[in-house]
Amino acid sequence: MMIKKSFVILVIFIFMFVSFGCGQADRDRLIKLATTTSTEDSGLLNVLLPEFTADTGYSIDVIAVGTGQAINMGEKGDVDVILVHARDAEDEFVDEGYGVNRKDVMYNDFLIIGPEEDPAEIKGENDVIVAMEQIAETESTFVSRGDQSGTHMKELSIWEASGIKPQGEWYKEVGQGMGDTYRVGNVMDGYVFIDRATFLFNRDNYELVEMVEGDELLVNHYGIIAVNPELYSHVNYEGVMTLIEWITSEKGQDIIEVYGVDQFGQPLFVPNAK
Repeated sequence: MMIKKSFVILVIFIFMFVSFGCGQADRDRLIKLATTTSTEDSGLLNVLLPEFTADTGYSIDVIAVGTGQAINMGEKGDVDVILVHARDAEDEFVDEGYGVNRKDVMYNDFLIIGPEEDPAEIKGENDVIVAMEQIAETESTFVSRGDQSGTHMKELSIWEASGIKPQGEWYKEVGQGMGDTYRVGNVMDGYVFIDRATFLFNRDNYELVEMVEGDELLVNHYGIIAVNPELYSHVNYEGVMTLIEWITSEKGQDIIEVYGVDQFGQPLFVPNAK
């Protein structure tokens, strides 16, 4: 009986050991990526990441949040890598020791969209600051993400440059991602500050149209940053560096370059890895 009991204990121990080893192996092949809702809403990751997995064997757990929250997750070591679009905040993340090996990945641009009626009369305006001033002056409904995302930070920087502190009934902060903010803006017949990829990917579902675009202030750069393994030893740094090398490689950049052309007649992003 004792021999039988000892054998059972041994089998259980071996099973637990093997299970732990398999779990660790699975974790070694998993990369936790915090990125922006605008990146996910564009549909790019649905094309890009399966190719990466097929080439490398790594799978990616995508957490789509605003840039501010993505950076915060990186600072806490909750993810392995971040893909965001707020350069000042990215540089601070690296300078404070939370991130390493930042690389440019791609860019597109922001634009202001709004209802056909255009109550602020900004359609075709090339100066985004002038457009914002007219929206505020006419107190036309403006729907803001209000979530400390990269898009929200950019919007606020333009308000600041115009010398305007947006407030009042006309200025609506929804605290949502880009796709949901777009939807609310459409329901409210308001102006929305939006990235081009999300706009193009969803425009057939809504009635808001392009109003302001082309200003240099509206360029939108994306960077990828590894969480510092010296600060958080549990991060999958080897996997992250494989991802960074792949997404900045010729193959990764080529996928980005053509994404959207078939469906929209133009790419949603421009690759710019160096």
